[in-house]
Amino acid sequence: MVMVTKEIIQSEIEKVPTERLEELYEVVKVYSRGETENNGRALLAKLKTISIDEPADFSENLDLYL
Repeated sequence: MVMVTKEIIQSEIEKVPTERLEELYEVVKVYSRGETENNGRALLAKLKTISIDEPADFSENLDLYL
């Protein structure tokens, strides 16, 4: 199963445009170093800072806003 997954990943990498390879390489380096948990926490911290400008009754009347 692992080999099949690696082959699928390699196949997808072949489709990545040359100008985006550096960006992909940075992501792969993070995963290969096992740093994903820390980055996950950092991502959650960033998500907590997102502010959504919604009406005060948004959650109570969601169906009206959809």
